[in-house]
Amino acid sequence: MTVRLRTWVLLGAVVAVVLAVVTLVWFQPQKLLYDSRVDEALPTVAAGAPSPSAGAPAAPAGPVDLATGTFVSREHETVGTARLVQLPDGQVVVRLEGFETSNGPALFVYLSRNPAGGEEAAFDDEAVDLGALKGNVGDQNYAVPAGVDATGYTSVVIWCDRFDAAFGAADLAPATAA
Repeated sequence: MTVRLRTWVLLGAVVAVVLAVVTLVWFQPQKLLYDSRVDEALPTVAAGAPSPSAGAPAAPAGPVDLATGTFVSREHETVGTARLVQLPDGQVVVRLEGFETSNGPALFVYLSRNPAGGEEAAFDDEAVDLGALKGNVGDQNYAVPAGVDATGYTSVVIWCDRFDAAFGAADLAPATAA
């Protein structure tokens, strides 16, 4: 082999390795090959929650559903239920049950003012970030920050921040009193 040919072969190999590394880091296609399962119980009270003071209105004995919705698929098949639940101590959590979607990079759970069937670009416009998705399969809880009126939001969204895409979303309908 001539020196010039060896140089081109070496340069081509370096470019191929760099492209492979960038693809694996940025797109993370390997995540499509495995699931990350989470099975959390519904909390009965928030960790470190203060006990009710004397004269305060009596809190419900158990968790109360404020709203519920069923996931619809957007960019990836997504199934399960989203529940907006108020715990006896007043803390509100978003609970995903029977949940399953594709694994992917930079997935987050949002409360959004955009309906589940709405324009994709609007999901993160007026949204509350509840944190990184704990797992792409299973039951899981996400605390709503204090001071946020979760009932003022329209949907729960599984958002891929890397590609600005909704994997799935669930419209929140107010729970009916039993």
